[in-house]
Amino acid sequence: MSKKKNTAETQEIGEDAVSSVPAEEKEKSKKKKRWWHWGDRYEGRRLRTLAPMQYVIPYIMKVRSDSQNHFEDRINMDILDEYCAKKRAQGLTGFGALHAILAAYVRTIAERPGVNRFVAGQHVYARKNVVANMTIKKKMGLDCPDTVIKVIFDPSDTADDVYRKFKEVADKATSDDTDFDNTAGFLRHIPGLILRFVIGTLRFLDYFGLLPRGLVKVSPFHGSLVITSMGSLGINAIYHHLYDFGNIPIFFAYGKKYTVREIGENGEVVTRRFVDLRAVTDERICDGYYYASAFKIMQRYLANPDLLDVPPATVKEDID
Repeated sequence: MSKKKNTAETQEIGEDAVSSVPAEEKEKSKKKKRWWHWGDRYEGRRLRTLAPMQYVIPYIMKVRSDSQNHFEDRINMDILDEYCAKKRAQGLTGFGALHAILAAYVRTIAERPGVNRFVAGQHVYARKNVVANMTIKKKMGLDCPDTVIKVIFDPSDTADDVYRKFKEVADKATSDDTDFDNTAGFLRHIPGLILRFVIGTLRFLDYFGLLPRGLVKVSPFHGSLVITSMGSLGINAIYHHLYDFGNIPIFFAYGKKYTVREIGENGEVVTRRFVDLRAVTDERICDGYYYASAFKIMQRYLANPDLLDVPPATVKEDID
């Protein structure tokens, strides 16, 4: 993609998308503190000004498996690889597509906070922060155990912030047992019939927002998104289902790189490298127009990743 095209796309992102805001000004873009109201949950506040249709939909489509939509896009890796190489040269060891995709989505939430909502107990909530979940292996190998990490971001985070927060949590998870490992290990020792009752009780508590905070913090089923790298396994991206337990509204998967020959601007044949990005979304949190707008913003940041190096000029608040 040429620099001319990148500049045009940068202008399309929006006047409130990015500015050269110094680091000390970053605090000003954070969300204002809100008072807790009856019906709010630990993870977020209940939205009370939704359109009538959005209010009713969670009662019609009661579970996420009823509400899944599938979306596919592709990322130009010629641009992103160059950006990642620059970040590694700056000392961010191991900076890769994963960090750039996460940073682009975090920045998208700063502009389109509606994609960071969740449905629980047939109500729609605005999440108070960005929580990314990912299953990782402690070591690469068929018999090596998996664990789940949860990384908390702020919508004002830059790509460097995303990298450091993710690396800190991932490094700790690969070197020691996580809270998730300990919790899952405890549940494993409960007899099957009793475990079914326990899980049913947790579902009941979660419906009413009464699940203990400690469990919410370690649960891989609660968060803003799940992301998985199929490319690290050498296969193409998949459409991964959403979970009916918990409240995660979107699941991202990206695959291995592939090469495409296309006709360039001057009629010449050019070779480009791409990665497919696939998402499964909960359509109850916002409408298709809003989702489309958010995904276009995310794609433009991935096409112009240098914009992720500065904080956003503003972080938009979701509706009341």
